[in-house]
Amino acid sequence: MAVSSMGTRERLIRAAQDELIHCHGHLEMQAVAKRARVSVGLAYHHFGSKAGLIAAVVEEFYSRLDAAVFSGARLTSKIWANRERERIAAYIAFHYADPFAPLVIGPLSRAPEVLDVEIAFTNRQLAAGALMLKTAQRDGIVPADIDPDLTIALMIGGIRQALIGALIREQRPDPEKLTNDIWAFMAAALRLNTRPDSPCSKVVRRSPR
Repeated sequence: MAVSSMGTRERLIRAAQDELIHCHGHLEMQAVAKRARVSVGLAYHHFGSKAGLIAAVVEEFYSRLDAAVFSGARLTSKIWANRERERIAAYIAFHYADPFAPLVIGPLSRAPEVLDVEIAFTNRQLAAGALMLKTAQRDGIVPADIDPDLTIALMIGGIRQALIGALIREQRPDPEKLTNDIWAFMAAALRLNTRPDSPCSKVVRRSPR
């Protein structure tokens, strides 16, 4: 989207993200207003404070992540295990491609001004992930004795830490290898049966409710 066609709020969010990247997580409203070519008063009018603006930038990042990887993801496989591996690949690709990602999952994740945004996004991930595992249990893909809520919390936390480690390296791991390593961890945690005749290796047909 061209800057000239953006609304003022969108221009300020874009400018604030660029400023946070340029200044390694630090931001001043005057500098953001200058980047967005608006008055600093207009920046305060839209976001109330510097904290409000930073929170809005992080929330916009998570909205894009959700659209690319979770609720809006365009996953092609009809096989559950392959589809979830696709999701991991999309998750890694999104973070590798976005220059704001290392700040969001690193230093900014501990900032008080984005705590509510972080908690809200994590809670949505946990709820959706637990539902996904319960559905897989119903379809006979994931063992019934696995606790969906505990397991998804462990997986989300582990994947996030692995991604942080990958993003801060001077030379990032190959994304395909990282995808394979993370998926191997998930498959082991879920005790997936990968035999050719298992539900993980074929299209699962759900029984009528």
